[in-house]
Amino acid sequence: MTENLLLAFGLTLMAGLATGIGSLLAFFTSTTNTKFLSFSLGFSAGVMIYVSMIEIFVKAQDALVASLGNELGNWMTVAGFFGGMILIALIDRFIPKQGNPHEVKTVEDMNKPNKEVKDRQLLKMGTFTALAIAIHNFPEGIATFTSALQDPSLGIAIAIAIAIHNIPEGIAVSVPVYFATGDKKKAFKLSFLSGLSEPVGAIVAYLFLMPYLNDTMFGIIFAAVAGIMIFISLDELLPAAKKYDEAHTSIYGLIGGMAVMAISLLLFI
Repeated sequence: MTENLLLAFGLTLMAGLATGIGSLLAFFTSTTNTKFLSFSLGFSAGVMIYVSMIEIFVKAQDALVASLGNELGNWMTVAGFFGGMILIALIDRFIPKQGNPHEVKTVEDMNKPNKEVKDRQLLKMGTFTALAIAIHNFPEGIATFTSALQDPSLGIAIAIAIAIHNIPEGIAVSVPVYFATGDKKKAFKLSFLSGLSEPVGAIVAYLFLMPYLNDTMFGIIFAAVAGIMIFISLDELLPAAKKYDEAHTSIYGLIGGMAVMAISLLLFI
């Protein structure tokens, strides 16, 4: 397991810093390719849903049944799964509405002129969004880290899916801050920092969870990760993909993500 530590930290860092990519895209383009955005979000949802139900949930169930017995193990798997959903739902519940990262924004959305919105309000919106994304990404960092630690191939798949959906979040942070301050560096810095909560989540997992990482703990964490990823896919990714959909693009992305994940599992896991 020790040899996977660097990979686990690296994957978590990569996923988190994708918010910075979104920030850069917002600065250097005046339009958003909505077809590509819809496909990408659908693809990310497909990866998350498939790997959660076919691989992560099953691994959690196997580990918990092996350590706790058939009846208690199955109950703990289900409890962990819905516990993960409740956790991410509570995080969303306490995030200010204007800063909720589940509202995916395009460059055009953020560039719409509104003379009634003052610079201070824009800066506040960008700051709230950055804080919301930081809180929201923290459990995702734990999920990526623990998954990669246990199974590197699975960790790579999860990191890629999370990175894809972090890109629009970077846009949501950087553009209002840029329009409020006129400072691209400040906008990029805030977007960049909001993504760092994922590697912080990995560090917390390493410091406080590592001593207790036995089969039972891995099973509970994996079940919760599956619940978190399903919730994000259904509550965030698919609605956003449909919002920018053109000719069933989002469902093609969803199927494509599932197919790629299925082939990856067959070949590498």
